Amino acid sequence: MNFYSLNNQAPKVSFKEAVVNGIAPDRGLYFPERIDSLSNAFFAEIEKLSNPEIAFQAIRQFVSNDIPDSVLTEILEEVLDFDFPIIEIEQNVATLELFHGPTMAFKDVGARFMAQCLGYFSGNETSDVTVLVATSGDTGGAVANGFLGVQGVKVVILYPSGKVSDIQERQLTTLGQNITALEVDGTFDDCQKMVKTAFLDEALLERMQLTSANSINVARWLPQLFYFLFAYKQAKSEQKELVFSVPSGNFGNICAGIVAQKLGMPAKHFVAATNVNDTVPQFMKTGTYEPKPSTATISNAMDVGDPSNFIRIRHLFQNNFELLSEHLSSYTFSDEETRKAMKHIYNSSGYIADPHGAVGYLGLQKYRENHPRSYGIFLETAHPVKFLDVVEETLGTSVEIPPQIQKVMDKEKKSVRIKDYQELKDFLLNS
Repeated sequence: MNFYSLNNQAPKVSFKEAVVNGIAPDRGLYFPERIDSLSNAFFAEIEKLSNPEIAFQAIRQFVSNDIPDSVLTEILEEVLDFDFPIIEIEQNVATLELFHGPTMAFKDVGARFMAQCLGYFSGNETSDVTVLVATSGDTGGAVANGFLGVQGVKVVILYPSGKVSDIQERQLTTLGQNITALEVDGTFDDCQKMVKTAFLDEALLERMQLTSANSINVARWLPQLFYFLFAYKQAKSEQKELVFSVPSGNFGNICAGIVAQKLGMPAKHFVAATNVNDTVPQFMKTGTYEPKPSTATISNAMDVGDPSNFIRIRHLFQNNFELLSEHLSSYTFSDEETRKAMKHIYNSSGYIADPHGAVGYLGLQKYRENHPRSYGIFLETAHPVKFLDVVEETLGTSVEIPPQIQKVMDKEKKSVRIKDYQELKDFLLNS
């Protein structure tokens, strides 16, 4: 299968080329030329399959021209070596925990899958690839961990100074080896703008091969569809309309969920739950897309004012607003509402949700006001320890530090401070 640019001004490319390029020459995002539905038998018997077997059948059509089945099987066995449990919170409401991987965030799967793909592709290459990525929180740690020690790949991570949690910062600044963290005097949007500028800089691209590990990259984005299939496998016996509520920042995760629906997964509806960065909720009200500067919140991984992947979602529905509205709702919530939801979940069930999961819970409850018979799953995208100060202050309880986090707590932070694109370019050319 080939991939084409959503700007339609660049040649079609293979999966390998799409991964290595990151973004198309016309600055568009890559998109698969088709999405073939999986068989009815696949969904009828999905509970008999292991997670790697489910993932293999779901992703194979997109990668098989460049990754042999035997290699793909090995990659998926290594990437999916942890659990994705559904936890019941209350009647007809459950959460899908996506934080049992090495950095305790949902981005572990996409980052590790992409790292394995690039490692395989670079096996016969003589030149290095530099992965350039902006993070609003968890992407940085997941990418750093996934790419650590991968031959032929250097990783440069931009993050906004003072706007990620202490644990998130430690996860991306303490590894060393082929990982470098650049601490930016600005917001996530500033970081993302610098990354996009680098991909437009022909003088820079003549000197080095750049690719991105944000969810704009197809190898980071597509594997996220696995989560929804794993959830369906567990929730199938409920035999009710299935609704997913996804805490959304750059909208790659929920977009991958909609791809799973296009593959034939029986899901009734998707809810994109956001914090006060409400570009998409406003679009779903007005039909007008107006990006805006991001605002800092306690759910910092969603502090995105111009979500890159929303164009893919619109494309999945042929830019038909009415059709999109049938499948997607989007709601916005304040920090105050988020804290109240965290307290409600904890007091009613004993479950400790992180701020992002709490926003997902709020979005689900908003949708279920008019659809009470649905079975709703909200995604818990990061372990609450990643936001320790907020969680403990809000709930008045302590959170046990898991081993994955303990191992970075005493390591020395190493970052390079930059404030503008020229400093980024100078660093890339001289590193």
